[in-house]
Amino acid sequence: MQTITETRHMGGTHRVIRHDSRVTTCPMEWAIFTPEGGKPDACLMFLSGLTCTWENAATKAGAQAAAARHNMAVVFPDTSPRGEGVANANDYFLGQGAGFYLTATEAPWAPHFAMDRYITEEMPELIAEVLGQSLPPLGVTGHSMGGHGALTLAMKTPDLFTSVSAFAPISAAMESGWGQDVLPAYLGADTAAYHDHDATKVMASRGWKGDILVDQGLADAFLEAHLKPHLLAAAAEAAGIPLTLRQHEGYDHSYYFVASFMSDHVDWHAARLT
Repeated sequence: MQTITETRHMGGTHRVIRHDSRVTTCPMEWAIFTPEGGKPDACLMFLSGLTCTWENAATKAGAQAAAARHNMAVVFPDTSPRGEGVANANDYFLGQGAGFYLTATEAPWAPHFAMDRYITEEMPELIAEVLGQSLPPLGVTGHSMGGHGALTLAMKTPDLFTSVSAFAPISAAMESGWGQDVLPAYLGADTAAYHDHDATKVMASRGWKGDILVDQGLADAFLEAHLKPHLLAAAAEAAGIPLTLRQHEGYDHSYYFVASFMSDHVDWHAARLT
């Protein structure tokens, strides 16, 4: 594991890490913000969306200052494996930048695309190594495809994640235009394999141990075709899971939207992690 850059940030330090992943079997980059003193009481993981790298949220979401107030680290993984020899596609919603937080079983994706296992199996070890301490209580949030990842991974690994929230998540991947293209490409024709990667289906089958916060902009161009938060709300109600779905007039799908409510999410996670 190699530190590429280490820079001073408001209330702490920002580091970019490069390592050879045993899960994706290719080099990966991620970033971590650590508050003053370097021994956080909690950690929040931010999963980014389609076309993003770790850099989008690290530079645009504005999580660090709020996290520093709570002595919280913030981790920014990449969204997919990358590089020479890693499969890609011309469509922005498939391939590099579009890992969808699942393990692909179909060619040409299967050799490297295992972002769910990378996040839940490998990243906790890497975080603890960088922090030089046992992994602190861990929450997860994310935007769009990353919101899908946050919701599904939290519900599937409740022993790892203590809290979960999301910004404009792909709430029902099997009903999303993106999901209907991506799930067959990564997982094949058997639709039963898709259920573990659809937040509404996972909510119905596995539930969640706590409450969930979701923010959604009502001027989001992807709202009707791809995100469908009303399906998540219905699934939460049916499962008896407390879901706060905040819908905001005039907000779109951009990081202006994420940054507007990021501090709320950090505070929300801190109340459950610390």
